[in-house]
Amino acid sequence: MRVLSALALVVIAFSSFVFAQNVTTPRPVSPAAEVKQRIGLTDIRINYSRPRVTLNGVDRTGKIWGALVPYGMTKSQFGKQMDMPWRAGANENTIFEISHDATVEGKPLKAGKYSLHMIVNQNQTVTLIFNSATESWGSFFYDPKEDVMRVDTKMRDNPHTEVLTYSFPEVGNDYVVVELAWERKAIPFKVAVDVHSVVLANFRNELRNLPGFGWQGFQTAAQYCLTNNINNAEAIEWADVAIARNRTFPTLATKANLLFQGGKQTEGDAILADALKIANRLQINNVGYQMLGINRFDKAIEILKLNVESDPTDANAWDSVGEAYKMAGDKANAIKYLRKALELNPPANVRANSIKLLKELGEDVQ
Repeated sequence: MRVLSALALVVIAFSSFVFAQNVTTPRPVSPAAEVKQRIGLTDIRINYSRPRVTLNGVDRTGKIWGALVPYGMTKSQFGKQMDMPWRAGANENTIFEISHDATVEGKPLKAGKYSLHMIVNQNQTVTLIFNSATESWGSFFYDPKEDVMRVDTKMRDNPHTEVLTYSFPEVGNDYVVVELAWERKAIPFKVAVDVHSVVLANFRNELRNLPGFGWQGFQTAAQYCLTNNINNAEAIEWADVAIARNRTFPTLATKANLLFQGGKQTEGDAILADALKIANRLQINNVGYQMLGINRFDKAIEILKLNVESDPTDANAWDSVGEAYKMAGDKANAIKYLRKALELNPPANVRANSIKLLKELGEDVQ
């Protein structure tokens, strides 16, 4: 008897072990899915399960919203047995994860991982609920005390979507529209990020790591600030490091332009003069046109003439100075330089530009 009892205990123990260690099989209904989207440097990730409109051959069109997905809150028969919202998917929690602070429909949401629930109302409004509990099954254990944020959006009509789908139908430089589509409805909501703040914080972190040992990272950070007209004072500091480690036309020109952007024209001109001493002809030409773009005509003519002086046979150099004089309103010098450009047998594109400008000045030219 003792042997049989012992054997029975072994069988029970083994059965419990097998149950606890069971293998994973595919889910035939509502399979799991993941979608993700990046905004600047910020990642959004949504993990969810995808129920179908048609189940076991039965088309449930017209019986999803207000029936399978009840309007308002419903009483849970399981878990906490409290009023619960919709799980915004199927099976376990729908998980919304974002890597940096953002706003959802204008309300702030901290970086983190949340379970996403929804209260769908008969008037087509929808309350989005971002909840801190992420390991639950559906909304059966939902507790409003764990809500982090609620925000309202509005449902809209949509072409038929057989399988519940999250997507990002609209993507901007600093926002995306997240959308849940199922049956003939869609629930969109806008997520926005302060991209520049995220990028600048990332620059500061990276410049304390391996990129901080070189010059390229400092130049890239300074140029980003210049391009976006932000963070001028710190950008100049980054530009100074880049120049100290790699004194070239691009690094000097970046600092000069940052100084111009910050209203320090005299200081900018001094740095630009140093940059032009080591610039190639194309860089000189580009700087000249940059000055034209901000209506500094005298400065542009001074810079563009450097190419004429260093190579009087360059038709494009004469054409550029002629165009600068024309923009400055000096007709006589404009005609002089443009006609000289034509005398030098210019390339087709330069010739066409010189002729066009001369005709605009009232000159008879072929």
